[in-house]
Amino acid sequence: MQGQESQTVTEQPQDGKKFGYGIDSEGKLKSLPIWSFAQPHMMAFHLSWLSFFMTFMATFAPASLLPVIRDDLFLTKPQLGNAGVAAVCGAIAARIGMGAFVDIVGPRYGTAATMLATAPAVFCMALVNDYSAFTVVRFFIGCSLCMFVCCQFWCGTMFNVRLVGTANAVAGGWGNMGGGACHWIMPGIYEGIMKRGVPSFQAWRWAFFVPGGIYILNAFSTLVLGIDHPSGKDYRDLKKDGTLKSKGAFWPVFKCAMGNYRAWILALTYGYSFGVELTVDNIIVEYLFDQFGLSLTVAGALGGAFGMMNLFTRASGGMLSDWVAKYWGMRGRLWALWIVQTLGGIFCVVLGVVHNNLTATVVVMFIFSIFCQQACGLHFGITPFVSRRAYGVVSGLVGAGGSAGGAITQAIWFAGTAKWQMSLQKYDGLKYMGLQTIGLTLVLFLIQFPMWGSMLTGPREGAQEEDYYLREWSAEEVAQGLHQGAMNFAVESK
Repeated sequence: MQGQESQTVTEQPQDGKKFGYGIDSEGKLKSLPIWSFAQPHMMAFHLSWLSFFMTFMATFAPASLLPVIRDDLFLTKPQLGNAGVAAVCGAIAARIGMGAFVDIVGPRYGTAATMLATAPAVFCMALVNDYSAFTVVRFFIGCSLCMFVCCQFWCGTMFNVRLVGTANAVAGGWGNMGGGACHWIMPGIYEGIMKRGVPSFQAWRWAFFVPGGIYILNAFSTLVLGIDHPSGKDYRDLKKDGTLKSKGAFWPVFKCAMGNYRAWILALTYGYSFGVELTVDNIIVEYLFDQFGLSLTVAGALGGAFGMMNLFTRASGGMLSDWVAKYWGMRGRLWALWIVQTLGGIFCVVLGVVHNNLTATVVVMFIFSIFCQQACGLHFGITPFVSRRAYGVVSGLVGAGGSAGGAITQAIWFAGTAKWQMSLQKYDGLKYMGLQTIGLTLVLFLIQFPMWGSMLTGPREGAQEEDYYLREWSAEEVAQGLHQGAMNFAVESK
């Protein structure tokens, strides 16, 4: 079985400035200078979120042109619902697999491989001519959403533990903007092509060559410009010089992640923040187009604004997580997540209630997007602390929970395949989705860390961070020093 590597930097000066900014004992950046492209930290940051942005844009590009595509392919409501479910289902297994993949080969190769493997599916959207082909292509494009794992893993590798919530949230949020940007960009490309005399049934197909081409360009840019590790080296060099020490065989790492109940709870609740966002990205343009009789351009502009709120909302969630942790530690992070996600569920219900008023719908949609997307950022202020040995797999599992939540929610409330669903309007689905979010978010009260406590209880007497992370390693592995990276993290997390 192929081994995996941990991120252990040797001989890094405490609080040094090797790369022009303050770094910690692991070589990780202690600030987030977003205007910088300095190697290796900030270049990795920008490559990670740009890659995620493109996968989001391509996945929801069909949704942005749905009123045109459904008329051209003669798609029914149940067929549109199934295709939307397929788009987010593709990422479920892919995200879990990507977590293991980046642990082995590093985030740079993980990013490039994802883009190159799924670019053909983006191009193939131009060739679909029926429901089956449309659904299959949406599924394979959706697999590229596993880029989220590369994005979060890369940022987790590059930024200090006290900043990781903010860095993950900013990168993830800016990547999520692709789900909103596509509703602005794709209709514009489509209409621009039509103005040059191309008929509608060809114009929407030609539009998909733009994201497909950018996939390939992005993959090669990542290979040329990206660096895996704070030391300034990639995984191959770090393996050769021994900087990265093996985590052992893959199976023990996988069991470490799958056996940690905290990862499963976060996967469930992430399904009702990020999963809800995926669902809204899939339905919002069609909903505004049909419910209020708007043009495709106007519906796309308003619907796209929901996703574009990620410019600051998800980042503010990560910042909130890091801020409350300064005063109340992990318990503060958990309480903040529960409060914000519950508010998101409440405003999702309200969004369905005000379905007869366009102004109220737009206002509530903006408020709903703030809480929904902040909750996404808050999740990844907690996820890095669940496991150090299986950080990549845990990130993949939580990310997969988001995709699974989106698929399940869309299948229940928006697919329209069962007889009882046929009469269900989209605004009814929004109300029920909000209620579901409120109820399932309560499971956060079950998360407990021995050294930090839970939302309702304090830490266990005598419990230390080192003890929690050390239990993931056997005595033989400890004797070999394979646990040292986790111990460095434990010290930084105090």
